[in-house]
Amino acid sequence: MKITYQFTDQGDLDETFNVQFTEDMQLISTSADATLPEWTRLAFHQCGNCPLQSTPRCPAAVVVADLMGLCEQLISYDKVEVKVTTEERTIIQKTSAQRGISALMGLLLATNGCPVTAIFRPMARFHLPFSSEEETVYRVTSMFALAQYFLAENNIDSNLADLSDTYKEIQQVNRAMADRLRSAATTDSSINALVLLDTLGMAVPSYIDQSLDELRELFEPCLKALADDPAHPVPEHGVKLQRGG
Repeated sequence: MKITYQFTDQGDLDETFNVQFTEDMQLISTSADATLPEWTRLAFHQCGNCPLQSTPRCPAAVVVADLMGLCEQLISYDKVEVKVTTEERTIIQKTSAQRGISALMGLLLATNGCPVTAIFRPMARFHLPFSSEEETVYRVTSMFALAQYFLAENNIDSNLADLSDTYKEIQQVNRAMADRLRSAATTDSSINALVLLDTLGMAVPSYIDQSLDELRELFEPCLKALADDPAHPVPEHGVKLQRGG
């Protein structure tokens, strides 16, 4: 699978990133170890919750390093046009540099091999750049529920409090990555792109209950049909979604 990001502006900017993945959405990195900067070493501002020990390089830092050439050409609020091409569709968005970089950075951070961010690899398979808060909540909770469905044979219930805990883990990764970038960047676009990801991550847990109440209205016809249709009974030992709190 391949996803292409192309960044252009009214001037000379024309940068293309061809991001390729294995069948299980593991990023295929082309970075040569000898050319990687010092701030990509695992021990440099290593995340407090990092489970890696013997790996010489932080896999997340390695893929972010590939973006630095673009980031150093731009200030956060520079206007750019971003063209994102997947196998299913092409999306063209005129936006700020930080938002465009943030979309690509989120894709790379989900697929680079970091054990903490790997939970988001299913979302990368159905990548939706420039998603709103409501779209993000819908996607992450749907992904989380589907993961629990696959675990249902062990009768494991889904508790959305676990999803909030997951975002707390991700925030540790984002903050450590920001420390790395402050040591490497001369413009603010890379750091602010990461800040956008982290801000959305902090908002999602508190937004979940409110958003799910609003989204539930959309599901009422579907839930009623399932409850009333004897051909599609609600399983007695299926997955139960419970709100954490």
